[in-house]
Amino acid sequence: MGGQAKSKKKNKAKRKDTKPTGGALMSPQERMKAKMQERAKKKTAEKYTIDQLIEKTEECVDNFDFDMARLYCQRALDIEPTNLTLLDTMGNICSELGDIEKAKQVYLKAVELSPEEGHSKYMYLGQIHTGREAVQYFSKGTEVMLNVMDKHTNEASAFGAAAFPSVCAVSKKDVSVAFCSIAEIFFTDLCMEEGAADRCKEAIDKALQYDEHNPEALQLMASYLFSIEKTEEGREYLKKSVSSWLPSLQKEEESMASTEHDMEEEEDQNKSNIPPYESRITTAKLLIEAEEYEMATEVLEDLLEEDDEVVEVWYLLGWLFYLQLDKQDLTNNDVNFRKSAWTYLSKAKKLYVKLRCEDAPMFEHTEQLLAELGGEDHGADDDDDDEAGPSVDNIEDDFIQSSDEEDDAMDH
Repeated sequence: MGGQAKSKKKNKAKRKDTKPTGGALMSPQERMKAKMQERAKKKTAEKYTIDQLIEKTEECVDNFDFDMARLYCQRALDIEPTNLTLLDTMGNICSELGDIEKAKQVYLKAVELSPEEGHSKYMYLGQIHTGREAVQYFSKGTEVMLNVMDKHTNEASAFGAAAFPSVCAVSKKDVSVAFCSIAEIFFTDLCMEEGAADRCKEAIDKALQYDEHNPEALQLMASYLFSIEKTEEGREYLKKSVSSWLPSLQKEEESMASTEHDMEEEEDQNKSNIPPYESRITTAKLLIEAEEYEMATEVLEDLLEEDDEVVEVWYLLGWLFYLQLDKQDLTNNDVNFRKSAWTYLSKAKKLYVKLRCEDAPMFEHTEQLLAELGGEDHGADDDDDDEAGPSVDNIEDDFIQSSDEEDDAMDH
């Protein structure tokens, strides 16, 4: 009898640690947290409508307060967990906050709920994946966009242009950018695969088909042509790409604008054409390869104005001045080129150490170039320091802590 009673007690203790389904029961703290969350959801649903929560979310996003935006958006999702617009918004907010895993989960849920609607989730999933997976996501996003465009065209034809809105939810530029993303994968992750060059060229052609003025597509074509040693053709595509957004070239075009209205439209178009920071670093590399040093200098100097804590930009400026040493008359401005090369490379080296970067080949090349320039007379005691840039002695004080400034701005 004693043994049976003991056995019952043991079994009872086991049931205490498991759910009927076999899963672990929540701890008291977890149960309390779940109850509080349920109460919060109920209170939110009673106090705010879904439209009010969406409005507050959008307001916070517009003010770059992504932490609060996330809270409002989550409350809205508690009420409507399958709302695709909210899921898309939450994915964007998590991306801005750097919570990649959460953003991925949100977008994958949106894919599960509506695989044939909404292209942005596929674009983001393509960005956080590599290789074949990335191509699959980008390709699916492109397919969704093209379906939207076809549907819009068919409906416009059926109802007539006057009775149907002329603006489609997807633009040709959106499709062009998606094809550019596919092309870049075959340029990088999948470049060693059989047929990669053909797939890359096909994607670039498609990108230019949908937007022949897309700077990114033009630049990709230039890169492709450089890679197959068609340098002159590549140079033309590169110059065409840069001319759509580089300030000095834009001023030439604006001076030819016939009216003030034309100039305003041109200015708006130019701003929208400016590629992302990283893309412009690639632009500078290609311009250096094409020996278009003046344009490369302007691109890199503009990048420094935007963010002066990117080691690669300082390194590339030093490198392009170094490359010009043997292309200029020694009696002319050769000393200034040498001094500029040494100054920019020195800054690159000091910033590399300060930020603890991990690009060993770039650091080694920087040291190699500085060693070659180190034995030269840089005219350190001349009055020409301003021509080659500021002194590098207190370089740490020169770099703006952009993140701190942004925090101060948010406080105001």
